[in-house]
Amino acid sequence: MPAGRPGPAAQSARRPPPVLPLLLLCVLGAPRAGSGAHTAVISPQDPTLLIGSSLQATCSVHGDPTGATAEGLYWTLNGRRLAPELSRVLNTSTLALVLANLNGSRQQSGDNLVCHARDGSILAGSCLYVGLPPEKPFNISCWSKNMKDLTCRWTPGAHGETFLHTNYSLKYKLRWYGQDNTCEEYHTVGPHSCHIPKDLALFTPYEIWVEATNRLGSARSDVLTLDILDVVTTDPPPDVHVSRVGGLEDQLSVRWVSPPALKDFLFQAKYQIRYRVEDSVDWKVVDDVSNQTSCRLAGLKPGTVYFVQVRCNPFGIYGSKKAGIWSEWSHPTAASTPRSERPGPGGGACEPRGGEPSSGPVRRELKQFLGWLKKHAYCSNLSFRLYDQWRAWMQKSHKTRNQDEGILPSGRRGTARGPAR
Repeated sequence: MPAGRPGPAAQSARRPPPVLPLLLLCVLGAPRAGSGAHTAVISPQDPTLLIGSSLQATCSVHGDPTGATAEGLYWTLNGRRLAPELSRVLNTSTLALVLANLNGSRQQSGDNLVCHARDGSILAGSCLYVGLPPEKPFNISCWSKNMKDLTCRWTPGAHGETFLHTNYSLKYKLRWYGQDNTCEEYHTVGPHSCHIPKDLALFTPYEIWVEATNRLGSARSDVLTLDILDVVTTDPPPDVHVSRVGGLEDQLSVRWVSPPALKDFLFQAKYQIRYRVEDSVDWKVVDDVSNQTSCRLAGLKPGTVYFVQVRCNPFGIYGSKKAGIWSEWSHPTAASTPRSERPGPGGGACEPRGGEPSSGPVRRELKQFLGWLKKHAYCSNLSFRLYDQWRAWMQKSHKTRNQDEGILPSGRRGTARGPAR
């Protein structure tokens, strides 16, 4: 165990009296003198060290050395008494401490290193900061919902944790002129994010970067250059409705409303749909919805509950050739397909009659053609009109055939087909 963290053998069964909540010393200010007539000083005061470093500190008592000598002093770190072998007496008034291979601070406000008198009273305290310098922030992404504001977030670094309080500042400026500006509304969409609410210019690029600073140093991200018009997004489409398509057991109709932002600005939108069955986590995405606000999902399983979501991507903003940023997905909407009325395999499916040798190949060819059509034009009104007509004809054909076979017994069926005598 590193010397910076006392082990069980180093802890005393006798706890110091609660003169001051020790874990709050580095927040409220470590005591520089005890409550009695004796005072002491810890040196160095409030040191900052890298993880793995060693600390050599001293506690020197001033005043009457007969009342509080070095032999009666001891150390605590975050309220735990340190092992006596970590300390040594330098003279009658000074007790030294050596901590090797220090771990990161347990709290960003600093660890509490305290020097106590024999009776447990606090003589002096120091805040010990052990950590890492900040790493270079990266993965900056920004978006605007009204072309007047900008929200950005970033990743703090490859390892992230510095064990020290690290301050992140989002800076921005016009690319070719203007002064540096600092974002002020932090933590708007997460711990590493900031929102610029207004006063942004259009049709001119901005440079954006993040600066990270703590007690051990600073780091700066790469500069992100963007135009507000290229990072516009919207809220998810509202009022998503999913319903059945008549009695068609393998289709669902999806309808939604355009986000309100699209009515306020001169741009259009394209949409994506994704859906999954109730007992699955795998989504299937429909990309070719274009700018319609309705679509029909085909090729679904009969009698199955599906969850459907829609998202929006604005494009053509004031003539911009770049696509915007996809919105979040809408809340899932559930609907079920009708149960199939046709018997499944082994359940009495009607086979082609002997006088219909070509019906099987023709039907298979039609299915292949319509399958290709569905796959390549999910939301084409023409393709679905053709598909609906074919499905209605197929269902009617199956129902008529089943009724005929149920009315005519097998014996009479053969007689009815035979030549008249």
